[in-house]
Amino acid sequence: MGLLSFIKEAGEKLFGGSSAQAASPDANTAAAAAIKTYIETQNLGLTALEVTYTASSGVVTLAGQAPSQEASEKAALAAGNVANVTSVDNNLVAPAAPPAQYHDVVKGDTLSAISKKYYGDANKYNAIFEANKPMLSHPDKIYPGQKLRIPAL
Repeated sequence: MGLLSFIKEAGEKLFGGSSAQAASPDANTAAAAAIKTYIETQNLGLTALEVTYTASSGVVTLAGQAPSQEASEKAALAAGNVANVTSVDNNLVAPAAPPAQYHDVVKGDTLSAISKKYYGDANKYNAIFEANKPMLSHPDKIYPGQKLRIPAL
């Protein structure tokens, strides 16, 4: 799938600033374990998941198998929407499918507005919400800096 970029300051706070900023192997290993646990809580059906994190560059690397392109993309989003992560190198192996588009949420965005932009219909916001579950728990709970998956309809 390749490399996705994210906003470093936005996202889930899985590990403290001091450990995330440290370049020690132990801090990188602990952060990678926290990110892996977070991805696994999404129940995406991944197997043999391996996560590495390099604090000095903010890069997360994913490896393993995904049951679908959608699951692979959701795993990359889960890893990237974590504070202190600047990019995700997604090396998950998944069945071939057309990749989705992505949208970086800015202040004032709503799922309806995003839906209108990509689909021409604000009422199709639920497709975006469903494509980003379980990372999104409610259609109104998006935040600036978050990256969302925009599926093809």
